[in-house]
Amino acid sequence: MRDALAGAMALGAAFSASASAQQLNVAIFGGSFAENVRTCVAEPFTRATSTRVNFVLGNSVQNAARLRATRGRPDVDVAYMDLQVAVQAKAEGLLDQIDPARLTNLPDIYPSAVDPDRRWIGFMYSSTAIAYNPRELRTPPSSWADLWSPALRGKIAIGDISATSGQHFLIAAARLNGGSVENTEPGFRAIRELRPHVVTLYTQADQVVQLIERGDIAAAVWFSDRVGAAARSGVPVAVVFPSEGAIGILPTFAIPQGARNKALAEQYMDRALSSDAQRCFAERQYAGPTNRRVELPAELAALVPYRESVDRLYFPPPEVVAQNLPAWTDRWNREIAR
Repeated sequence: MRDALAGAMALGAAFSASASAQQLNVAIFGGSFAENVRTCVAEPFTRATSTRVNFVLGNSVQNAARLRATRGRPDVDVAYMDLQVAVQAKAEGLLDQIDPARLTNLPDIYPSAVDPDRRWIGFMYSSTAIAYNPRELRTPPSSWADLWSPALRGKIAIGDISATSGQHFLIAAARLNGGSVENTEPGFRAIRELRPHVVTLYTQADQVVQLIERGDIAAAVWFSDRVGAAARSGVPVAVVFPSEGAIGILPTFAIPQGARNKALAEQYMDRALSSDAQRCFAERQYAGPTNRRVELPAELAALVPYRESVDRLYFPPPEVVAQNLPAWTDRWNREIAR
């Protein structure tokens, strides 16, 4: 009887603990990115805080749209967004201010990765570059201009304008043809010419993996960190940083205004910014760390934006991108996506 009673009490206590367990909902990019964040950030965070981390998958534009649709009563506590989308979300009043006292690792983060108003923080450096299949292309592309080569007709994929890679390719095409981030007319003209030879306009980054594995494409405009992670898992893919310059990326995370678990969200962000988590993520995701204390092995440091190599990337002004993105999207949908 005593054993039965003790067992019942233990079961009741376990049920009570499970029922009251803390949960954190995180809007995050999918595929290998989410898997590596789970390993390097979410699982250690759960072990340290007994908090269950739930991932809600989406790209930057989709995550911002989620915050817009749930303004003031968000169903996520942390949102991952690329910089230009985070800047727009901040301008719309969708992001809460982060308390620096709760982020012990904040002093170690490069100033360029921290919003002056602390509405977002960059957790890695990456770039939009050219991915290619070395089994298919004996001579890899070396320039953005090579994507218009007759040899790649019907063998390339580019991101849709809803994906950061699509926005960056538009900027790269504009700069390649005498334009700029402020003047994308040459970019639209060049991509209209390329569009009949494009296999697909992808919206989720890991769609590229399937296209390469099936042999549907030989090259793609893709993210350098995704290339490294895919190559590590056996996908036949390599990266080229175009001679004109890759487009720099500063992915960020932020806390939505009105988040129910702000203190836990700040703890999660602090864990992600720690030198241990950043090194783990750099090794698994080929991401450049924003924590200046992280030391990377030489072979990895050569493959990711790291310290002085960050200075060689072209970072489009996020305010300009955010201001023009609605017009770009409208025109893209009329002229490119149709």
